[in-house]
Order: sequence, then structure tokens, then C-alpha cells
Amino acid sequence: MSGEHTVIKTFPLAGTKKGLISVAHIDEPYGTGTKPVVSIGITLKGNIDEPDWKAHIPYENLDELISALQEAKEKNS
Repeated sequence: MSGEHTVIKTFPLAGTKKGLISVAHIDEPYGTGTKPVVSIGITLKGNIDEPDWKAHIPYENLDELISALQEAKEKNS
């Protein structure tokens, strides 16, 4: 990851003692000229700077992702 990142929100990961989920905006994640992404990171150790898992989502895919997450939430209700 080479671009500047800005943390948008961090919140506790349910079912863990120190786990956190972070959502961040990353400019030029893959080098100069690459489009920004939303980064979703999960850490079990409480260190958002070194997540155990992360996913980079292009902004063009956010509406679809939000819809899929909402569908998953409804199936679990």
C-alpha cells in the first residue's frame, strides 16, 4: 500500500477481547494514478495499523457491497 490513508471509523469486533474493525479511505493504493479504495481491516490484537485481514473495495463497488451486507443481515434476523 503506497497511498495516504484516512481512518473513517473503528469499532469493536464482536466476540473478541481486543478485536477491531476499521474502515478507511486510501488514495492511490497501488501506486501513482490508481483509483482510491475503501479498506476494511480486521485485527484481533487491537492494532489497526497491522490488520490480520483486509479487503480493498473500489468505490464503484460500494453500493453492491452494501446491498449484499444488508441482505446477509436480513437473512440472519
